[in-house]
Amino acid sequence: MYLTPQRILLAGATGLTGEHLLDRLLNERTVERVLAPSRRPLAEHPHLENPVGELADLLPQLQGPLDTAFCCLGTTIKQAGSQEAFRAVDYELVLAFAERAKALGVRHLLVISALGANARSLVFYNRVKGELEQALQSLGFEQLTIARPSLLLGNRSQPRPGEGLAAPLMRLIPGNYRAIEACTLARALWRLALEEGQGVRIVESTELRQLGR
Repeated sequence: MYLTPQRILLAGATGLTGEHLLDRLLNERTVERVLAPSRRPLAEHPHLENPVGELADLLPQLQGPLDTAFCCLGTTIKQAGSQEAFRAVDYELVLAFAERAKALGVRHLLVISALGANARSLVFYNRVKGELEQALQSLGFEQLTIARPSLLLGNRSQPRPGEGLAAPLMRLIPGNYRAIEACTLARALWRLALEEGQGVRIVESTELRQLGR
């Protein structure tokens, strides 16, 4: 069975995947409101509400009711500057966003995690993602969808040279490790948002590519 999300909360609207997702949401005739806090102003749209500032400061000011929330937040340890700063964004800020979404009545939360997320991993990045997934599941959303994409491809505002070098190879690797276009991920997230369900669903990269075709 499919639902039509009407009132949507989006974090990360200026990011690689968030930009594609925002464009899709604003072009869906059934979406009446998109609440998208961001650091820099977004282009005006009659169905867009865009508080500007630091997300952590804006969260208490956000108002509902809302039906569905998408979290496209994410950084790298290199961009953040340290493991502690990375965790502050990819764990603490995402969790705070989810808690606020729950308080505003959101029934379905969709979050971008990462391929290899595992709370017991020896790799710091994967461990933080896994710990986040566990924390999100404990919040008790009626429906929680966790997307685990592989390397994301697309035009970033801040290029990542390492990803650029790896991209050609990652396009050829089969299965979950094959790179995925950000626009494909955005389409997959929207399709997943339309699916009515209960409990937790974890969607690996291969399925995300299929859903986003």
